[in-house]
Amino acid sequence: MSTIAMVKAAEKRLKGNVRRTPMLTSPFLDEVAGRKVLVKAECLQHTGSFKFRGAWSAISALPKEDRARGVIAFSSGNHAQGVALAASMHKTKAVIIMPEDAPKIKIENTKALNAKVVLYDRAGGEDRDEVANKINEKENLCLIKPFDDPEVIAGQGTTGIEITFQAKDLKVRDADVLVCTGGGGLASGIALALKEYSDNLRVRTVEPKGFDDYAHSLRAGRPVVNKNVTGSICDAIITPTPGLLTFPILNRLAGPGLVVTDEECLNAMALAFKCLKIVIEPGGAAALAAALFHGEYIDGNAVIAVATGGNVDKDMFAHALSKYGEI
Repeated sequence: MSTIAMVKAAEKRLKGNVRRTPMLTSPFLDEVAGRKVLVKAECLQHTGSFKFRGAWSAISALPKEDRARGVIAFSSGNHAQGVALAASMHKTKAVIIMPEDAPKIKIENTKALNAKVVLYDRAGGEDRDEVANKINEKENLCLIKPFDDPEVIAGQGTTGIEITFQAKDLKVRDADVLVCTGGGGLASGIALALKEYSDNLRVRTVEPKGFDDYAHSLRAGRPVVNKNVTGSICDAIITPTPGLLTFPILNRLAGPGLVVTDEECLNAMALAFKCLKIVIEPGGAAALAAALFHGEYIDGNAVIAVATGGNVDKDMFAHALSKYGEI
């Protein structure tokens, strides 16, 4: 189980290797939301996603002899790129298991970071864990899980430390912190940090409609499995069920989960580009979509949305701009 002590230790290991991403604001977004909106731009992190934090944390925490063997990971793209870069920076090899339907840009970027990419049929029901385990039996690599790993959670939690101090600088002390959520690694890590550093900031998970296992699970007080496997443009945050390590943390520390539609995510992508001049992928825009279009479920005069990733295919981004932008 991850602890705040692990988050603090990860912060020390990440210093000088991770970007302190900005907290962005826009009067226009405030007007749309009806309250102050702060956007934590993790889309500007190394590899375009917060995932680099957890990957660096986990790989840097490995014993030297284990790290030298190389690492293996499974991911729809952002964790893949984070692990690939972190492994390269540690001068060790990486094998990444990715679904065939992952965005091409994420597959190409992962290969460009010198990782070996193995594709599997997610839509056809092929199990990524089994694929990874089969390869791992032959190569004896260290598995870096995308969210259910104490050191990964700790690394993601460093985002929460930054949020607390940036919010104070902007004179925001009471707000919901909306986090795009798949397995819950980022949300649980941030929740640990907020518990330690702030009395009035609270994590809220945000998921795409039809893939809202966390929203259902938090209501039920137990993990609930999604019926759907594919079918949302928010590929980065589609997981079948909450993590074994992440859910207990969020069940204790998070507020009720929020749910957004694919169309709301596209709209948020266009608004983020127009107002903040940043590029966000659909799954990375879910938190901002909730902040802008579901204000009735949010408390306080301010809200913080974590823009978790910006690795989007040009066709998808152009679609968002053509439908909701001014081009």
